[in-house]
Amino acid sequence: MVELQLLAPEALVDPVSDALIDELGALSVSVEDADADTAAESALFGEPGLPPPRPGWQRSTIRALFEEADAAEAAAALLLAQDWAEGLERHAVSEVPAQDWVRLTQSQFAPVEVTPSFWIVPSWHTPPEAARQVIRLDPGLAFGTGTHPTTHMCLRWIATRAAERAAAWHAVLDYGCGSGILAIGAALHGARDIDAVDIDPAAVEATRLNASENGVALRAGLPDAVAAPAGGYPLVLANILATPLKLLAPLLCGHVAPGGDLVLAGILERQAEELREAYAPWLALQVSDAQDGWILMTGRR
Repeated sequence: MVELQLLAPEALVDPVSDALIDELGALSVSVEDADADTAAESALFGEPGLPPPRPGWQRSTIRALFEEADAAEAAAALLLAQDWAEGLERHAVSEVPAQDWVRLTQSQFAPVEVTPSFWIVPSWHTPPEAARQVIRLDPGLAFGTGTHPTTHMCLRWIATRAAERAAAWHAVLDYGCGSGILAIGAALHGARDIDAVDIDPAAVEATRLNASENGVALRAGLPDAVAAPAGGYPLVLANILATPLKLLAPLLCGHVAPGGDLVLAGILERQAEELREAYAPWLALQVSDAQDGWILMTGRR
């Protein structure tokens, strides 16, 4: 296995990456800031409802993996010969040391404590002795492994409120389910008749698989494929981001049953007032938890 490294200006990141994968036989392509860890380093990020992030940094390092050095060299030569590739530079072709990539990846994920008795445990780990409730969840394509503060706070809210409220959770909606981790956590704490929806078909499939692995029954599908129960849901969970949460305020509040709870995450501390205003026509939101600059907001209808 060899790695081809190219230095590309921002405008060439997408066409070069596409050519490497679609036409030149690269096994994978990654892009990173060529000026990382210098004064010229810059951050790229986006959020639904806002302008999309740029395709690359002003100077990007493109790394492409190939089976053979000859294929990498040929790909570099072909790209550099294109009229449209002005500014592209070949940096290096180097061997990639053989590693047990599966074991290396697994070593980066350890059990995550939600509460002293509730843990998220990858399938290759033994649950801690103190764990009474365990979600078995491996990293996958969909967001939600329990390590991010937003997911952690939602699960902690479920676990700490279950004793007094789970009897009322006869129907639960997880909107933007990702990996299904919140729906599974709710099921393990007594929720019944759970709907988990996402606009990403890969997330829906991940949710179904993870639910099966954890022995949890739920319905997973695209938002328009799930029919809400008459009277609404006593518990609605949505861990997305602030902008879509504001846009979804009428829909999400409309799904909450009278006396039911709405739990929202994906919100930065500075966005609290925006969310309060967006949801004020239906219910009063309050900050129920905070972690690493993120907050959990909840309200009861």
